[in-house]
Amino acid sequence: MELADLPTLNAILNFCATVLLVAGWYCIKTRKVAGHIAFMVLALLVSAAFLTSYLIYHYNVGSFPFQGKGWIRPVYFTILITHILMAVVNLPMIIMTVIPALGRKFDKHKRIARWALPVWLYVSVTGVLVYMMCYQWFY
Repeated sequence: MELADLPTLNAILNFCATVLLVAGWYCIKTRKVAGHIAFMVLALLVSAAFLTSYLIYHYNVGSFPFQGKGWIRPVYFTILITHILMAVVNLPMIIMTVIPALGRKFDKHKRIARWALPVWLYVSVTGVLVYMMCYQWFY
């Protein structure tokens, strides 16, 4: 795998995280706790792999300029800015959700997860959108 392949890998990892998060949410809503735990642990691992790959790519390449013209530019930058802001909030929220679960403090876990899950999903989905807009649709 080469450095140029990492944005595609990142989008795949974000997509996988989205699927795993939805599956984990579905499991807990249907009281399949073991499934919930498995899917959420996998989502954590996939997201950690994404973050590692993302940091390696941007450390070596820097930023990638958006090539779109016209009306799509403000759309792209709105998605990008909200994605970045939510991504910054996302990691501490995930940690604050996992720690109570590990300590079997499920009431606290549930209270935080109600906020963390939508943020994590937003970051994962918009990560794929940013990739598509930068590297596929307008490149």
